[in-house]
Amino acid sequence: MSAAGGRQTRTHDTDYNTHTSLPAGRARDVCVQLQDAILQHRLRPGSKLSEDEVGEIFGVGRTVVRTALQALAHSQLVTIERHRGAFVASPSPQEAAEIFEARSLIEPRVASLAANNARDADINRLKAHVAEEHAALAENDIGMALALSGRFHIALCDIAGHEVLGAFVQSLISRSSLIIALYWRHRETACESHSHAALIEALAAHDAAAAETLMKSHIVDLHSGLDLSRRDEPETVLADVLGVKPVARSHAR
Repeated sequence: MSAAGGRQTRTHDTDYNTHTSLPAGRARDVCVQLQDAILQHRLRPGSKLSEDEVGEIFGVGRTVVRTALQALAHSQLVTIERHRGAFVASPSPQEAAEIFEARSLIEPRVASLAANNARDADINRLKAHVAEEHAALAENDIGMALALSGRFHIALCDIAGHEVLGAFVQSLISRSSLIIALYWRHRETACESHSHAALIEALAAHDAAAAETLMKSHIVDLHSGLDLSRRDEPETVLADVLGVKPVARSHAR
């Protein structure tokens, strides 16, 4: 998908939104592009999302922008504050700890189920995810590598075939991206794919116990990479961050 009026960006919105609903029409386009920018760390936690500025960038009216922002707020990627407007969500240290605790409880079970269900086509899909992670790292695109890493975990949910757990994991992965943007000591360490490679081997062998153990260890490693005493400063220039130029406003309201 190309950003409105600007450079090409790599997006995979169907991967992100397997377990979530999106608004229709132009609001969906705005929602997906803002979501991608957040999850790829181009839009930082705490960044202001002015309705007027977003509308000018994407060439849409306030109603469309509000619908997109409400959808992002529903998925907890955005917070909307009365009399202040919308901001990229900025999880507190307590929220960060709780989210990774939830991941450590849910995702090992997902990995176990996925190991029981995995087929050759699933293994190939996961290997493709890891290859894309490597490519992003080779280009020093840490934000994209982190987004791809999140998609790997979401893909496991699809293989597991558990829609309820999948919806939880979808939300937790998205919020984890915000946490990494704020609190990670060295973001590139979150993209190391050796854990993913080991998980693929366990799934290919249909070893549910090994997959569960590996996932537990992986989540612990991710959590240990957080430094909850520090917070990065947000980006502030929305158009520059999105890499787009304002386009002529449509009649969509």
